[in-house]
Formats: sequence, structure tokens, C-alpha cells
Amino acid sequence: MSLVTLLPFIVLIGAMFLMTRSAKKKQQAAAAMRNEMQPGTGVRTIGGMYATVKEVGDETVLLEVAPGVHAVFAKNAIGAVLDDAEYNRIVHGDTEEELPAVPDDASSLTEAAEAEDTKDAKIDLGKKDEAADAAAPKDDKDGKADGGADAK
Repeated sequence: MSLVTLLPFIVLIGAMFLMTRSAKKKQQAAAAMRNEMQPGTGVRTIGGMYATVKEVGDETVLLEVAPGVHAVFAKNAIGAVLDDAEYNRIVHGDTEEELPAVPDDASSLTEAAEAEDTKDAKIDLGKKDEAADAAAPKDDKDGKADGGADAK
């Protein structure tokens, strides 16, 4: 067998090795993240539910999904362990900076835009003047427009 016939198999085996290695690293990182869970930590499950960890067992986690409502989940069902600031921002809507007030309806937005329009003069870009000049024929001394010659 020559090297040319073995080359596709070598490339295939190398690609499989690289894919399994990256998947293994991801699994190890997820396991380390799940082992960092402690009671009081905010988490997101793989289903997208946010909860607070109450108890951590060997294979399961007791989560408080609402005040007084507890549910038992498998540790593998935890998608992310969140830090306190991120958990409070997502679940409770807490923000560190003040956000601008958003009106309840759009009428105040249009009123503000109308007030600005009346306050500021309209900007004339000069398009109308150029169009009017092009449409009006220019008079020369013999009454012809734009150098039109009198053909005889």
C-alpha cells in the first residue's frame, strides 16, 4: 500500500481525534461548573428555567424555582451557573445603571417629534429650485431655448 491510499484514512482518524478531544474538554468544563454549585447560587437549567440552588446531592440538585416551590433536578440538567449580579439582572430585573424612562404609549414619542419639527425650520436642500430651473426654458435673444438652432 502506498501513502496516497492511506492518506484519507489518516486525515479521517485525525479529524475524529480532534473532535472527540474538544468534546471531552467541553464535558470537563461543564462538570467543573456543576461542581461549583453551592446553596444560594443562581442557575439556569438546560430547559431555560432560572432557579436558586437549595441543596446539592451526588447526582441531583434541589432548586427553588419560586418562593416556597422546590423541584429536584439531575445535575446534568443544569446548563449554567450564574453569578449573583447576572442572576438578579435576569430574574429580578435589577440593573446597576439607571435606564431612561420608556413611555407607556407611543403618543408621547410623536408629540416630541412634532414639537421638534415646529421648533426647527425645515431644511431646504435646493432640489426644488434646480428642478424648476431645468423645467423652465431659458430664453436667448431669438427666443429659442438652450441653443436650439433654426433648421431651414
